[in-house]
Amino acid sequence: MRWLRRNLVVIAGLGTLAYLILPNVVVTVFSFNNPTGRFNYAWQEFSLDAWKDPCGVADLCGSLALSLQIALWATIGATVLGTAIAFALVRYRFRARGAVTSLIFLPMAMPEIVMAASLLALFLNMGIQLGFWTILIAHVMFCLSFVVAAVKARVLSMDPRLEEAARDLYAGPVQTFLRVTLPIAAPGIAAGALLSFALSFDDFIITNFNSGNTVTFPMFVWGSAQRGTPVQINVIGTAMFVIAVLVVLAGQWAGNRRKKAQPK
Repeated sequence: MRWLRRNLVVIAGLGTLAYLILPNVVVTVFSFNNPTGRFNYAWQEFSLDAWKDPCGVADLCGSLALSLQIALWATIGATVLGTAIAFALVRYRFRARGAVTSLIFLPMAMPEIVMAASLLALFLNMGIQLGFWTILIAHVMFCLSFVVAAVKARVLSMDPRLEEAARDLYAGPVQTFLRVTLPIAAPGIAAGALLSFALSFDDFIITNFNSGNTVTFPMFVWGSAQRGTPVQINVIGTAMFVIAVLVVLAGQWAGNRRKKAQPK
């Protein structure tokens, strides 16, 4: 019992981690399945056919490429705007700053279906045709809050004396920002960008409301689940999971290497 009490937090953490990773393990295992019917829900036999031909299902890779394209542009737009807003909220004092902060973070607390319906009504009233651009605008809007939150937390932790020291050494505003401010804020910016990409690529509710006839990868998966689930969907999901894990590990490795390189 003593050992259990001492390691209860560790055990609970490992159990939670296993619970979170279990669906990814199931998706990975069934990416090597060769189902007999339309649905890939029961294990039949081991096969590499889906891995050899991941685009063997019509429109799958087209929807995947579209989702990646939207996620990339949404990440760029949300990161640029969110970084500028975060610096403005931290560094400047202006009227209604509290109200602006509340409005910025409102999409994080608002149910997605409310934002999706509101954007749909806005686009229809403005006479904008639903499609690629409406999806992109919607994704930038709901990713913006997460970027602001990540960058703002990083900017608040910055030591202003470092920028003052740069100015004392005759560095101009641009040089100070590029060589001092931006490198310090880079981890927060990178975290916001990665979160935006994941949220944009994964989104279904807002996309479904504002897509028109455009089909993204989550919408393709949803539609396929009603007719039959091809194994290639598990292949794409497994590949995305592995890539995400590799990106996180690479970030951890780069951070540890940077810490070791710093003088003590």
